[in-house]
Amino acid sequence: MLAQQIIYCQVIQPDLQDTTQWKVVNRKVQSIDENGKKGIMFNEVPDEGFMILKDADFSNGIIECDIKGSSKMQRSFVGIAFHGQDVTHYDVVYFRPFNFNSDDAVRRSHSIQYISSPDYGWEKLRNEFPGKYENKITAPPGADDWFHAKIVVDGKMIFVFVNGETQPSLQVEKLNSNNNGGIALWVGDNSAGSFANLKIYNKKE
Repeated sequence: MLAQQIIYCQVIQPDLQDTTQWKVVNRKVQSIDENGKKGIMFNEVPDEGFMILKDADFSNGIIECDIKGSSKMQRSFVGIAFHGQDVTHYDVVYFRPFNFNSDDAVRRSHSIQYISSPDYGWEKLRNEFPGKYENKITAPPGADDWFHAKIVVDGKMIFVFVNGETQPSLQVEKLNSNNNGGIALWVGDNSAGSFANLKIYNKKE
């Protein structure tokens, strides 16, 4: 699997606090240094928000990041967008921390999600392919805690690992034909969110 080929990859570690490297869309961001994690935090406003890495072109590889959402019900959607063509057309893997440790097994199964915008949103995928594009996290972190996400993109396949898991919490096939594009930190409707330690491993083709 691609995750084992990391030694052959080019590694990029952008500075999240260097505003010259980023384009922010529909949010304000502020620098944070929290528990040794030097990064940024999005504010909480309606609609999706992005912090897009300028001049990035990602195809196959690994994206790793420390992420923190919150336990606010239906107000914490945090993740990473990739293969972005613009702020309408992109793939995203995101998390719903308020579901991580729910007593309700159905809610727990909605902890991690893949969508392909604009054609395959979460609601369409849940209705038409229940349980295929979202899942629980095997050993869930606390809803208000930092967690580490690793997203592996290998051709049409996407694997998502949380906090050093050896088996992915989510394994899906891409829902569009885009095989490269931009990378962005992403938050959902009415969501804040914090991000630190972003690393991008581009596979050398």
